[in-house]
Amino acid sequence: MHLIDFVIFIVFTLGVVVFGCSFFKKGSSADEFTSAGHSIPGWVVGMSIFATYVSSISYIGYPGKAFAADWNAFVFSLSIPIASYFAAKYFVPFYRHSGSVSAYTFLEEKFGAWARLYASACYLLTQIARMGSILYLLAVPMYILMGWDMHTVIILTSIGIIIYSMMGGLKAVIWADAIQGIILIGGALLCLAILMFSMPEGPMQTFELAANSSMGNKFSLGAFSSDLTTSTFWVCLIYGIFINLQNYGIDQNYVQRYHAAKTDKDAKFSALFGGYLFIPVSALFFLIGSALYSYYQTGVAPLPAEIQAKPDYVFPYFIVNGLPVGLRGLLIASIFAAGMSTVSTSVTSAATIILTDYVRPFFLKARNMTDRLRHHDPTDHHKHQKLELAIVRLSSFGVGMLGACVAIAMLSVESIIDAWWTLSSIFSGGMLGLFLLGCIPQKINRLAAFLGCVAGIIVIAWISLAELWHLPGIHLHPYLAIVLGTTTIFLIGFLMTYLFKTKNIL
Repeated sequence: MHLIDFVIFIVFTLGVVVFGCSFFKKGSSADEFTSAGHSIPGWVVGMSIFATYVSSISYIGYPGKAFAADWNAFVFSLSIPIASYFAAKYFVPFYRHSGSVSAYTFLEEKFGAWARLYASACYLLTQIARMGSILYLLAVPMYILMGWDMHTVIILTSIGIIIYSMMGGLKAVIWADAIQGIILIGGALLCLAILMFSMPEGPMQTFELAANSSMGNKFSLGAFSSDLTTSTFWVCLIYGIFINLQNYGIDQNYVQRYHAAKTDKDAKFSALFGGYLFIPVSALFFLIGSALYSYYQTGVAPLPAEIQAKPDYVFPYFIVNGLPVGLRGLLIASIFAAGMSTVSTSVTSAATIILTDYVRPFFLKARNMTDRLRHHDPTDHHKHQKLELAIVRLSSFGVGMLGACVAIAMLSVESIIDAWWTLSSIFSGGMLGLFLLGCIPQKINRLAAFLGCVAGIIVIAWISLAELWHLPGIHLHPYLAIVLGTTTIFLIGFLMTYLFKTKNIL
């Protein structure tokens, strides 16, 4: 690695950590740590939502998928406008006036404490898997670039992210996300331009070779058949609709940002802006993957067989070997920007859930205690606030290190996109179905909702394990776990309400 590239990368990475730590405020409270004092402009929150979407999963995984296959995974992005619309219209006003920074307080009010714990546990599992996927992809370019041990890169990167997340809270995370989002877009645009203008016959050769490859049209969005066992256009679209409705409707990452915006108008704008911006940017990453395929097909540069066998390594390999000095460092910094923004978001939101859904109700009994302390002894109230802040910071550290452990366990996966989408579909647990049950005007019996969740978990387990354990029956694509899990929870809960007319027993 050239000294200039190394300096650019180090300055950027350390700069992000220092910038995040600059938001440290002595004497701040846990509420300010988790909601940024409701003081962030709408466009900054929107950029943060966008940067959360564009993790290193997108930055490396999307080009890898387009290089090895086609644009089928881009169908996921096409579902985002539906979720963004519902977020601005319904979810943002609902959460802004809920009075709780936790996305799952609503479920406890509707169905009892078990519902809140179920949803929050699903969320924590999903975020730890997400952090692991992203930290793994942050280590890949450093391994290819300088031969650094991937375990070491994962651990050191995790520590850096954890430090500024613990110090600055949500305000530091959101502002850092906004800056990182701008950098990662600029880096991707520069890389695409270099790829396309490096083609022997000019930029249009990129499209000609990719559209007429030996594997078929690499711009294909997938088959339009009704096959539910493979990743068709419809499987990806339906998966995307359910996942994105869940993201915008019940994901703590997003709900926390709704609360951080200055006004309701800012919060609605951020939901639309962040989601819609992701569509052209994700197309940019898929186009980079197609351009990489065409670039190496022309023989302009060799591609080692061991790199070609690992599609997630192709883009980092090009960055190392195909970019000029300076831009190489910028692109590596861009990949780190994408990953660090998403991991820091997951760390902060997961720590918030641990405090609001587990520690407060079961250990601190915060609601009654805080009211009592506020009116009787301000000193004790201040001590209580300091205790909560210490707990949320300690939780940030614990969650971050768990994510690092998952990243190390993922070092042997073949496609990180496939691994992450499968895990997110499974770990989400169909909690969107429980949320939808709580939103409908019909009052749902708590026992019926509980039985719906049990049935949903069984369906998700069957879809996830059927092929692995050779279970009898039809084997569906794992992406459909969230679709059928959500549908099962909703339908069983709704129908069983009419069978349980007696008083709620949960």
